[in-house]
Amino acid sequence: MRLSIFFLLSILIFSCKNPKTENTISGKEAVEDTIVTSNDSIKDFREFKVLDSKYMNVSELWQPFENDLKDFTEATYNDLKPLILEVDIPTLQKHISEGKLSYELLTKFYLYRIRKFDRENTLSLNSVISLNLNVISEANHRDIEFLLYGKINHPINGMPILLKDNINASGMPTTAGAVALQNNKTEDAFIVKQLKNQGAIILGKANLSEWAYFFCGDCPSGYSAIGGQTLNPYGRRIIDTGGSSSGSGVAVAANFCVAAVGSETSGSILSPSSQNSVVGLKPTIGLLSRSGIVPISSTLDTPGPMTKNVIDNAILLDAMFGFDEKDSKSISTKWGKSFYYGSFSVIENLEHRRFGAFKRLLEDSLYDQAILDLKSKGAIIIEVEEEKTDLPDFLRLLNLDMKTDLPIYLSNYAGNDVMIESVQDVIDFNKKDSLNSMPYGQKLFEGIVADNATDKAFQNIKNTLKTNGRSFYDKPMKKHNLDGFLSINNYHAGFAAVAEYPAITVPMGYTEKGVPKGLTFISKPLFEIGLLHWAYIYEQVSKKRKMPENYN
Repeated sequence: MRLSIFFLLSILIFSCKNPKTENTISGKEAVEDTIVTSNDSIKDFREFKVLDSKYMNVSELWQPFENDLKDFTEATYNDLKPLILEVDIPTLQKHISEGKLSYELLTKFYLYRIRKFDRENTLSLNSVISLNLNVISEANHRDIEFLLYGKINHPINGMPILLKDNINASGMPTTAGAVALQNNKTEDAFIVKQLKNQGAIILGKANLSEWAYFFCGDCPSGYSAIGGQTLNPYGRRIIDTGGSSSGSGVAVAANFCVAAVGSETSGSILSPSSQNSVVGLKPTIGLLSRSGIVPISSTLDTPGPMTKNVIDNAILLDAMFGFDEKDSKSISTKWGKSFYYGSFSVIENLEHRRFGAFKRLLEDSLYDQAILDLKSKGAIIIEVEEEKTDLPDFLRLLNLDMKTDLPIYLSNYAGNDVMIESVQDVIDFNKKDSLNSMPYGQKLFEGIVADNATDKAFQNIKNTLKTNGRSFYDKPMKKHNLDGFLSINNYHAGFAAVAEYPAITVPMGYTEKGVPKGLTFISKPLFEIGLLHWAYIYEQVSKKRKMPENYN
């Protein structure tokens, strides 16, 4: 559920040191990824080992939809564009209530658009890994319900949503991008049940960095054996997609769905959201259930919403949260199902809100302009130095958690056709056809197997990381009486992860080379309403998001 460990660790170094001169991580990968962080995330990606999936048959993917889409023409598609592209959920619902649109047409529009752009053409993005075969009939059912009752219970009703393919959903395999899970047919994860209970339509699954990027160590963001190589619509084969929720970020950016669900351990929502100019929220750990999601770390994992705008982000968050007795970190709240979206009926300005701006980041012109935009709405900006805090044994935390958490998932949530039971089983499985199942190797999985610790030592690792992460934010917060912090992309995601603090990123603009960047707000646990409001105010005053020009 996160960014590549080497990319993550380079981010942690970048948070405290100059990436051009400091590199204490061993290996070529760390050097390259540190350069990516300081060089606008541009790489020469022309020499991918694998581009298209060897496990997806595009004809078979679309064959079930042939009859339903035969009357949906290019003319129909073009007529619907102004009603759908870049339109927020409340406006989509308004179009439907006025008879300009239907849930069925909305769903067919996204299917048509995915077929048009996503696979095996000169603009292919490889962001969608599978589709819900019943999605059109489910949309038609929502239309019938609306005709009969004339109202909806939640604004997510009838909205086609993509799920990152480490999230269980009935009718589609949950693969985590791995060949070993190719036939993993499951029941719905808790958050998927929540979505369906509010009327959401699961459109399909989005590609991801395989095993949520905690697998190979030497592979590019957005690659999985099952899904192939996801590409960034703002710079196909040039700009990094970010990981590990790569397909979710790309699909939202390219308008392949109303919204998508990603997951994060450290940076895996914030990174691809920023890299693809969308809004991504990493919530307080435990606000959203993790049951039925392929894990890395029960300590740090969380799903979260990825959307084109802040309003939709609040709506999707509303539709997913709820107490899950099977999740040890689940938070019990008594909030209603419009708790977050409903809070937008009263939006104050930013007067008297105090934000910490990291001095080192002020060299970034987009960040500097974002601060001016926030000041124009009354925000007080305090320049702060980053605390000299490290995160010892972060990799070991992930190793030790996944060594235990993956077998629990496989035992309790995987389908009956899945034969693996442990990380070692995956390693052995991949060796049978290494060229196809692990072309970039499986270095991180091998590291998991090799790592061991006593329960006491493991608890000490977790305690130290949480203490250090919170100290990184709490010391300047207390000293300067801050409400929150302003960062860029996922630059401080590692500290937010171990502190278990929520964060939201909002499109901040584009570099001279066209690389998207995000302004990231970070604050205390269960302060999602505040983060959403701050993000909304910034979004409205800045209006930085632009559609990728080749996908209009």
